[in-house]
Amino acid sequence: MPLNFSEPPTPTLSRQNTSLVGNHHQRRTTHPHLLSSRRKPRRWPLVFRFIKGAIHVEILLPVFLHAVFTAFVVYLDTYAFDTVGIPSSIIPSLSIVVGLILVFRNQTSYNRFWDGRNGMSSMNTCVRNLTRTILTNSYSSTRGPPTPAEREDIERTIRIMMAIPYAVKNHLRAEWGAAWELGSVFGNDLGERGSAAYNPDYAGLLPAGLEGHEDEGLGLPYQLTFFVDGFIKRGEDRGWFNAPGASQMQAQLNALLDAYGRMETIKLTPMPVAHLIHQKQVLALFGCVLPFAMVDEMGWWAIPIVSLVIFTLYGIEGIGSQLEDPFGYDRNDIKMDALVGDSKMEIDTVLTEWRNHSKAMDGFREGQIHGDRCQEKKYTPPDLFLKLRTRPRTSN
Repeated sequence: MPLNFSEPPTPTLSRQNTSLVGNHHQRRTTHPHLLSSRRKPRRWPLVFRFIKGAIHVEILLPVFLHAVFTAFVVYLDTYAFDTVGIPSSIIPSLSIVVGLILVFRNQTSYNRFWDGRNGMSSMNTCVRNLTRTILTNSYSSTRGPPTPAEREDIERTIRIMMAIPYAVKNHLRAEWGAAWELGSVFGNDLGERGSAAYNPDYAGLLPAGLEGHEDEGLGLPYQLTFFVDGFIKRGEDRGWFNAPGASQMQAQLNALLDAYGRMETIKLTPMPVAHLIHQKQVLALFGCVLPFAMVDEMGWWAIPIVSLVIFTLYGIEGIGSQLEDPFGYDRNDIKMDALVGDSKMEIDTVLTEWRNHSKAMDGFREGQIHGDRCQEKKYTPPDLFLKLRTRPRTSN
């Protein structure tokens, strides 16, 4: 279904003071990584944290159940039978198996987390490289600066590249309705938090008249790369990029798609269910055998000791379970929204700077029209991020 969005306003970013304020340990706020960096210091040691970022809530039920089972075993040993204990020498053998399983699970899960973060970094790097190349090379020294229509084509392509990280993020979260108007077929879809996934800032970056085919199995990130590749071809035809330069830009676009594919592989390839089943069963078996090995020596003290061991083991397993899918909304997941927001803020600032410097292009073109002799030389655009000086007007 078609989309018609006008060009979104570019936010004006004020320069923040990066000097220290207040205590010496307070983190300074800066524009780079403004959203993805931690803004405030930790006021409490992590050992006292039990809710935010912790795994305690998710493992509370198995710890409680094992504590109840241990109390039942101690009761039987104390009041019902002479002894129900077993030799404690069996525990080291089982603990080796449990340790190997948990190490494999956590290492594999963290590798998925790390690969996902590297995929986001690779994608942002490709967007940066393409943006820099397009904004600094989209002109012809012989034909002069790009026309207003060509400048609009450049801005449209940069906005599409800003939209690609948003599209990848929503694709990995299965938020198919994020690019469509509310009330449409896709806009009725809900995100994982129960709210509509529609994002007007993201939708405003998409090209006017875009028709998505997500319902037919075509991912929107892949679809958007066709617009960028088409722009590279148009730039080569206009004489902006030579063949090797266009090839390098297409290599960057291919690297972006490769990073997107690697993150998609992480999302679509869960841990083998046989490993998950065996891991849960081994943990439960170890937790049920442990009380029988401790009851003779510790009595009622076996309840807190077993609870502590179970808390440790199930906590490690719970962390691995969270890191298995690093693209969600958990506190320990990759900060997808913040990383995408920082990327948009960065590219948007570069685009604003290019817009300001593009006014000098109009002056060059006016000189060409009026036959200004000073403009007979080859056109060279002004360097970005340098303070522009107004050229004094000469009387005719």
